Amino acid sequence: MATSQTFLIIEDEPLIAMMLEDFLEALGHRVAGTADTVSDAMSQVDGATFDAAILDVHLRGEACWPVADALADAGRPFLLATGGVVGETPMAHRAAPVLAKPFTIDSVERALNQLRQHQPGEG
Repeated sequence: MATSQTFLIIEDEPLIAMMLEDFLEALGHRVAGTADTVSDAMSQVDGATFDAAILDVHLRGEACWPVADALADAGRPFLLATGGVVGETPMAHRAAPVLAKPFTIDSVERALNQLRQHQPGEG
């Protein structure tokens, strides 16, 4: 990506969240924070300053869709991260780029480029 961005990582597996932090920083981005539950993510969406989010589809047994809705309502782009079947993605979020687990730095970089293409006024 041409410009540095700040990301919120919403992931319930601590090692995966740390790996994403490392990958984002290696790619020249910053991490605004992390959340590992739907309720924690909702408070971060409302209170944290960030450009975009990486959102795990399943957070401690809960679907991420309320968080996806809040991100969309706030005009904040996001990637959907998943280690398997996403399930029935709500129509409003079917265009969101998907980052498949297991992640590599190259797959994260490709997904971030896709995300940038989906941001208003860019791509």
